Amino acid sequence: MRRIDLHCYPGTDVWIRSQGPYVAALEKYWSKPWVPRSEEAVVAEIREAGVEAVLVAFDIESTTGAPPCSNAYVAELRDRHPGVFLQAWGVVDPLKGAEAIAEVETAVKEQAVLGFHFHPIMGHYSVDDPRFNELFEAIAGLQAPVLVDVGTTGMGAGMPGGMRAILRHAHPAALDALAARFPSLTIVAAHPGWPWVDEMTAVALHKGNVYWELSGWAPKYFPPSLRTDIRGRLQDKIMFGSDHPSMTYERVLGEWDRLGFDESVMHKVFHENAERILGL
Repeated sequence: MRRIDLHCYPGTDVWIRSQGPYVAALEKYWSKPWVPRSEEAVVAEIREAGVEAVLVAFDIESTTGAPPCSNAYVAELRDRHPGVFLQAWGVVDPLKGAEAIAEVETAVKEQAVLGFHFHPIMGHYSVDDPRFNELFEAIAGLQAPVLVDVGTTGMGAGMPGGMRAILRHAHPAALDALAARFPSLTIVAAHPGWPWVDEMTAVALHKGNVYWELSGWAPKYFPPSLRTDIRGRLQDKIMFGSDHPSMTYERVLGEWDRLGFDESVMHKVFHENAERILGL
């Protein structure tokens, strides 16, 4: 079965540095060293897992000063390893205003990214903020999809005040409002959205332009209601993502296989929905 991973971070030194002060908290959250790996090691791991990965860029420079894991970086990594990296999600920091809008044009037309990833909690914004209307108009006008994190995050977890991050910025209600405002924009929610899984289910069911990939969460911990909906009313909306390198492919793929879904559902989750919705 073809397996498309919609949420794969590079795992290299460039990506580690882009997380600025949150590295120590992530190491504690995931209970493992949060250290960079060589490009060759990352490529070998993904190839061995038998997945086709979509890289994810990362930029929280406005809130941390850390250098971004840029669109150019993930695009070049994708192009160096076309048999391993299927595509790349670009990134724009909405707080950069006109600079972000210009970056959208460059990333789509010159770097050929798939679309754009948004990390609201660590970026200190909500995607439905009217200040960003012009940015999302530009993205929708280029027919580029967006990948938006929902639910809590390991970044800042356990730190005093969560490093001033606000969990509510990643509430599914923000995607609901964004989808209503931009009905031509394809929106993919990233992660199960805990503790708002039911709210995310409601948004995915109500908004025809909202889809959902379940990265960053061990499948064995998916709540019963979500498991029921994956095999039922959400089976044409759900897609696979790993959140590499947070969890090993051996673990996340093995746990998906042990959920006991029909093969027809697994085909939709692992490749058919991504092929249809995102042209992959």
